[in-house]
Amino acid sequence: MDSTRFDEKFHGVLFDLDGVLTPTALIHMRAWKEMFNEELARHEGQAPYTDEDYFAHVDGKPRYDGVRDFLASRGITLPEGDPSDGPDAQTICGLGNRKNDLFNTVLTRDGIAPYTGSARWVGLLHERALPMAVVSSSRNAAAVLKAAGMSDDFPVLVDGNRAKAENLAGKPAPDTYLRGAELLGVPAHQCVVVEDAVSGVRAGAAGGFAMVLGVNRGVGADRLLQAGADRVVDDLDEMAEEMA
Repeated sequence: MDSTRFDEKFHGVLFDLDGVLTPTALIHMRAWKEMFNEELARHEGQAPYTDEDYFAHVDGKPRYDGVRDFLASRGITLPEGDPSDGPDAQTICGLGNRKNDLFNTVLTRDGIAPYTGSARWVGLLHERALPMAVVSSSRNAAAVLKAAGMSDDFPVLVDGNRAKAENLAGKPAPDTYLRGAELLGVPAHQCVVVEDAVSGVRAGAAGGFAMVLGVNRGVGADRLLQAGADRVVDDLDEMAEEMA
């Protein structure tokens, strides 16, 4: 960072949610692992699903894309099905809906709190009147923001529901982030994208944004930089310290 104040250099901030603002990635990872291992047990000779599988094939992607890409990595093909499929359906959509049910069960039972450093930086950005949006592949983003007490901080939410309704391509395409900037009324080249997933960093890098800030929650700083991040921090408290 140069000596120019963050809120003078940039005019909007577009946050991913899971793993950036809230540790919902841990809930997602548990739900994915339970769902996929149940499915893999149906297929002879398959090794268990691992956290590496999550980062390689699922992290940051729309739910059905994550199901499809992971199964493809194991040579498993299922019918696409329909988003209305029940969680017991042996389809891409059915498995995705099963994972969603597991996620909601854990979220309702345990709740969620934002990362301390993330909440601190969001508070400082709010004080400086910097427009902010959440851009998430999740269809549960509104529920997560509400559970974390952050709904009022983000008047703009581009989530999986809006992406489907508006036919926006998911990450690593930049479409959802570009839509977030449009709804904020800030040109993309004046906005910062904040991401912890390789697919999300690639989306930011492809969209012509002013800066892509990577947050290393386990993917690895090198992988985020290789994907196109301009800078990587381990926690957003580092950004708060620079603005305090």
